[in-house]
Amino acid sequence: MTGAAATDRKFSGEITVYAVILAISFSHLINDVMQSLLAALYPMLKEEYRLDFWQIGLLTMAFQVTASLLQPLIGMYTDKRAMPYSLPVGMGSTLAGLVLLAFATQYAFLVLGATLIGFGSAVFHPESSRVARLASGGRYGLAQSLFQVGGNVGTALGPLLAAFIVVPRGQSSVAWFSFAALIGMIVLIRVSGWYSRYRAANGHRVSTPTVSALPRRTVAVALAVLATLTFSKHIYMASITSYYTFYVIHKFGVSVQTSQILLFVFLGGAAFGTLAGGPLGDRVGTKTVIWFSILGVLPFTLALPYADFTWTIVLSGVIGMVMASAFPAIVVYAQELVPGRVGMVAGIFFGLAFGMAGIAAAVLGVIADARGIEFVYVTCSFLPLLGLLTVLLPTMRGHAVEQRSADGESIASKPHNIR
Repeated sequence: MTGAAATDRKFSGEITVYAVILAISFSHLINDVMQSLLAALYPMLKEEYRLDFWQIGLLTMAFQVTASLLQPLIGMYTDKRAMPYSLPVGMGSTLAGLVLLAFATQYAFLVLGATLIGFGSAVFHPESSRVARLASGGRYGLAQSLFQVGGNVGTALGPLLAAFIVVPRGQSSVAWFSFAALIGMIVLIRVSGWYSRYRAANGHRVSTPTVSALPRRTVAVALAVLATLTFSKHIYMASITSYYTFYVIHKFGVSVQTSQILLFVFLGGAAFGTLAGGPLGDRVGTKTVIWFSILGVLPFTLALPYADFTWTIVLSGVIGMVMASAFPAIVVYAQELVPGRVGMVAGIFFGLAFGMAGIAAAVLGVIADARGIEFVYVTCSFLPLLGLLTVLLPTMRGHAVEQRSADGESIASKPHNIR
C-alpha cells in the first residue's frame, strides 16, 4: 500500500487508529488523575479546614454537578458545530483549577477550584468520546473501553499519588501535578490536529446517521432504563470514591495513607473492568454485559458491610471490576439507540454519571453525619437491584440504522451489534 493510500485509509474510518485512541486514553488518564486528587485530599482538607461531611459532599457536588450540567450542552453544540481544539482548552481549565486547589486558603476557593476542574471535564469528555469513536474503525466497544480505561487508571492513581506525595508534603504539593496537565494539553493539541484533518478528509462523505429503525417510544424507554442503571452504578461509586477512606479508617482503624492504598484497590479493579467491558460487548453484545455488570455485582455489595478487613479488600476490588464493566457498554448502546448524536449522548451519560455522583456525595454526606458511615454502605448495597430493569432493554441484533446524506437521501444501513 502506498503512503498516500495508507493516509487515506487512516482518515476514512475503515481502520482502527490506535495512536489516536491511546493518545485520548492517556489524556483521559491525566484528566482523571487531576480530578481524583480532589477526593484523595478530602481527609487532609477535612482536618485542616475543620470541615463537616456535608462540606466534603459540597466539594464533590461543585465539581461533578458543573460537569453534568455542561456536558450535554457542549455535546449537543459540537454535534452541530465541531470544535476540535476545545480539547486542550478543557485541559487548561483543569490545570487552572488544580493550581487554585494547591494555593487556596479559604473553603470558597476550594469550591471554585473544584468547579474549574468540573468545567474542564465537561469540555473534555463529549469531544474525546467522539474522537475515540471516529478512530475506532467500527470497533466501538474497544475504542470506548480504551478511552474510558485511561480515566479509570487516572482515578486509581490519584489516591496513590496523594498518599505518597500530597499527604506527606501538604496541600501546596498539588501544584506539581500542573506539569502533567500541561503535557496533556500538548497531547490534545496533536489529537485536535488529527480530528481536524479527519473532518477535512471526510467532508464529502456521508453525514452521521440520524434515523433509528426502532420506534421512538422504545428508544425513550431504553434511554430511561440506561439512565437509571447509570444512576445506580454511580451513586454506589460515589459512596466509595468520596467516603471509602473514612469508612476503613473508622471501621478498621487504618492510617490515612493506608486508606488511600485501599481505595486504589477498588479503583484498580474498576480500571480492569472498564478495559474488559467494551471488547466483551463487541463480542457477546452490550446488553449481556450490562446484565452481568449491574445485577451480577449485587451479592458482593450486600456482603461488603459485614466483611472483615481482608474480605473488605477483596470485595472492594471485585465490586470495582464488575460494576465498571457496564459503562462502556451503556455508552455504546445509547449511541446506537440515538444515531448521529455521539456528542450529545456522551455528554448526557458522562454528565449524568458526574451529576448523580455529585448529588449522591452531598446526600450521602448528610446521611453519614446523621446515621454513621457504616449505615451508608448498608443502604447503598441494595442499589444493584435496579439491574433488573435491563429486561426492558430492546434486543436489537439485526435491526439497522438508516444513514442519510446531507440532503436527506437514504444511502446505506448498518446492522446493530446489540443483543
